Amino acid sequence: MANPRKILLAEDEPALGQIIKESLETRNFKVLLCENGDIALKTYQTEMPELLVLDVMMPKKDGFTLAKEIREIDDTIPIIFLTAKSQTQDVVEGFTIGGNDYLKKPFSMEELIVRINNLLSRTKEQKHSETIEIGHYTFNFPKQTLQFKIEEKTQLTHREAHLLFHLIKNKNKVLDRSLILNKLWGSDDFFNARSMDVFITKLRKRLKQDSNIEIINVRGFGYKLIC
Repeated sequence: MANPRKILLAEDEPALGQIIKESLETRNFKVLLCENGDIALKTYQTEMPELLVLDVMMPKKDGFTLAKEIREIDDTIPIIFLTAKSQTQDVVEGFTIGGNDYLKKPFSMEELIVRINNLLSRTKEQKHSETIEIGHYTFNFPKQTLQFKIEEKTQLTHREAHLLFHLIKNKNKVLDRSLILNKLWGSDDFFNARSMDVFITKLRKRLKQDSNIEIINVRGFGYKLIC
């Protein structure tokens, strides 16, 4: 049997959350159940799920707000919204934020499973062509791999991949230190800043085989990827 596909489920109704979790796990999914948006964001940052199922109405951080924050750092992960809202403007808002699908409560588990499988299948097809050329390197952000010329691919960590993605998006421009700390670490405090410095050092080592690539420290502002 194939390895379980990892799904993050954010649902504040304990009974419903458990029903969805158990139903999906019988279909060979690994489900990370979170009771509110704050926990869901932290779980997303550490667990690298392949798909998000987000209840819209949640305490601390609602599904729409959570999706907005995740879309700022990841524009590829599929998102399905679950909601009791039925107004057209709510559906429009969900898709505008970056949702891929919208399921109104009550819903059947079979329908949810079909929608999940469709999105994962579509995402798998897209990933094969989602590569970025940077100097003599090929970076595949969805798969989180970095390859120098025809050498073996290097598997990056979740944070390494996201940090490199943002550096490349801002190539030859300064990447604001505070902005990226808040996006990837959740805050720009001293300890997170030291952690980011460690990841920058790791990326420099990953990219050292191409002398035309350099990550420089712009004191007081952030980092710049030069290529």
